[in-house]
Amino acid sequence: MTPDQYCQQKAARSGSSFYYSFLFLPPERRRAIIALYAFCREVDDVVDECSDAALARTKLAWWRQEVERIFQGGAQHPVALALAHTVARFDITADQLHEVIDGMEMDLEQSRYETFGELALYCHRVAGMVGLMAAEVFGYRNHQTQKYAHNLGLAFQLTNILRDVREDAMRGRVYLPAEELARFGVHADELRRGQAGPGAIELFRFQADRAETYYERALELLPEEDRYAQRSGIIMAAIYRATLEEIRRDGFALLDHRVSLTPIRKLWIAWRTATAEKRRQRRYLRGRPQVETGGPP
Repeated sequence: MTPDQYCQQKAARSGSSFYYSFLFLPPERRRAIIALYAFCREVDDVVDECSDAALARTKLAWWRQEVERIFQGGAQHPVALALAHTVARFDITADQLHEVIDGMEMDLEQSRYETFGELALYCHRVAGMVGLMAAEVFGYRNHQTQKYAHNLGLAFQLTNILRDVREDAMRGRVYLPAEELARFGVHADELRRGQAGPGAIELFRFQADRAETYYERALELLPEEDRYAQRSGIIMAAIYRATLEEIRRDGFALLDHRVSLTPIRKLWIAWRTATAEKRRQRRYLRGRPQVETGGPP
C-alpha cells in the first residue's frame, strides 16, 4: 500500500463529512488535502484511543519529531510521507502542524474550560489552524480568505462539540464553558448521565446559535474571487449546517442520542452544493472585465 493509498483509506473509513467535500477537487489538491486530513486523524486518534495519558504524550512527542522529519526529508510514517508532498507544493509550515498537535495535547491536560475565551484557543488549534492550511491547499488570491478559513474551522469545531456533547462527557471531557453551564443551570455530571433539566435545551440552542454565527461570518468574509477555489469548504459548511438543522428539528435531544446524517444525504448535499457553486462561478466570470491577469487558483 502506498502512502497516498493509506491516507485515502483512512479518510474514507472515517466517514467524516470532510471526505465528501474532497471528491470535487482536482487530483493534486485532493491528494494533498487527504494527506493533511489523515495527519489530523492520526494525532487525534492518539488522544482518543490511548487510555494511558503518559503513553499518549509519548506518541504525540514522536509525531512532533515526525513533523520535523517531513521538512527534512526523513519522514517514516505513511501519512508523513504523503504529507511531505503536500508541504512541498503548498505553503504549509511545521509550526502550523505543531500547533495542531498542541491542540490535541490540550485534551490530555484539561477536560474543562471555564470561559469561551479558553475554549476558543482550543478550537483555534485543532480546527482554525486546519482551516488555514486547507485554504492553502484549495488556493486563493485574496488574503481575506484566510479570515474566512479560520472562522469556518471554528464553526466546524463548535458544531462537533455540540453534536458530541454527551459522548465527550462520558469520556470525562466537557468542552462547553463552565460559566455557560452555570448560566443555564446545567451541571457537567448531568451531561454525562444524560439527565439534564430543561436548561440544557436552552444551553444547546445557545451553542448552535453561536456556531451558526461563525458560519455566517466566515461566508461573509469569503471574497467572491476565491469562492470557487474554496468550494470544498463551502460543501463542508453545507453538510455541517444541515447537521445543526437536524439537531434543532430534533429538539436538541443530544443527551438521548447522537444526531448524524446518512452517507447518501452527505453525498447529495455535497453534489448539490458543488453544482450550485459551479453555476455561481459561471455567473461571476460572465460579470468580470474581459482583461484578466493570471490563471485560476
